[in-house]
Amino acid sequence: MKIAVLAHLKYPIGQPHAGGLEMHTHLLTAALRRHGHDVVLFASRGSDPALDPVTLCEPTGDALADPEREDEIDRAEADAYRRMMEMVADGDFDLVHNNSLHALPLQESGRLGLPWVTVLHTPPFDALNKGIVAADPDMAFLAVSPSLAQEWEPLVPHAQVVGNGVDLSTFAYNATADDPPYAFWSGRIVPEKGLHLAIDAARAAGMPLVFAGPKLNPVYWEQEIAPRLGPDLTHLGHLTHRDLARHLGRARVAIVSPRWEEPFGLVVAEALACGTPVAAFSRGAMPDILDGTCGRLADPDDVQSLAGAIRSAAGLSRRACRDRAEALYDAEEMFERYFAIYEEVIARASERALPSLRRVAGGRG
Repeated sequence: MKIAVLAHLKYPIGQPHAGGLEMHTHLLTAALRRHGHDVVLFASRGSDPALDPVTLCEPTGDALADPEREDEIDRAEADAYRRMMEMVADGDFDLVHNNSLHALPLQESGRLGLPWVTVLHTPPFDALNKGIVAADPDMAFLAVSPSLAQEWEPLVPHAQVVGNGVDLSTFAYNATADDPPYAFWSGRIVPEKGLHLAIDAARAAGMPLVFAGPKLNPVYWEQEIAPRLGPDLTHLGHLTHRDLARHLGRARVAIVSPRWEEPFGLVVAEALACGTPVAAFSRGAMPDILDGTCGRLADPDDVQSLAGAIRSAAGLSRRACRDRAEALYDAEEMFERYFAIYEEVIARASERALPSLRRVAGGRG
């Protein structure tokens, strides 16, 4: 198949990844190519050249660092998506895989006459909702977790659930944590990820915290993180996945502290793959991913509850964590699910085209 993969344009699709969606899009594009498909990735500048991406603009997530430029960047982003849609229309594609999180590709999908798969990676928000309402009625929608599918159910009542996966060879199993022990946190350092609460909870649990991730919100860093820095905290910066896996696999427990309804949480699957138990706020997909053998859930935004979850999770079986990752979050299994859905979507599109082709043939006769 010739497949167009539409990335969002906030951050490049390349390492070190800004977050889980960037990693997911990178893994998917590489896997499609490995399986022999002709793939064109549409993305922002700075994306991995090994993927041979078509780059349309500078990363638009820079607006976080300069709120006064938000309107300008929004216009540039919309223009980039319009150019993207023109290239898709002219590209002779068999299928479009949409990871963009932007309304414009959805609004344009009907006029292109192509089979589409759109993966829902976030809870509903107004701009995306408008795109979904205007999308091709034959659009196939997928959701990355049961909880997310439930959130979208009023607008997208039949979304299939395909959970995210991780590269189990990169996030390799580590049977023994470091001694002395430490907790680990990773992700974008922004308010909705709740690093400040993870710091407070790790201290309350009496465990040093090592954390990694890009400082994408300078105001949040200066107001909430910098005042908390101390000898029991280590910031490793923005890591590649291999370096991230090495530190994550040596941790006694991983802390996940979302302050929003986290739609999946790839960091949880990454931790489980490494054999590291997880302590997390019970939000969004966290109850879908964790069970009592590999993690502990805490009351949302409650530091003391999270501290208790950290102490309890630290004693869980590392082998049970890896077993759950192998059973549920293997990226290769995710790819197989996607490939099967692609074939179904293309087959349905062909069936819908047959009556019109017959009418044309009959008219010519």
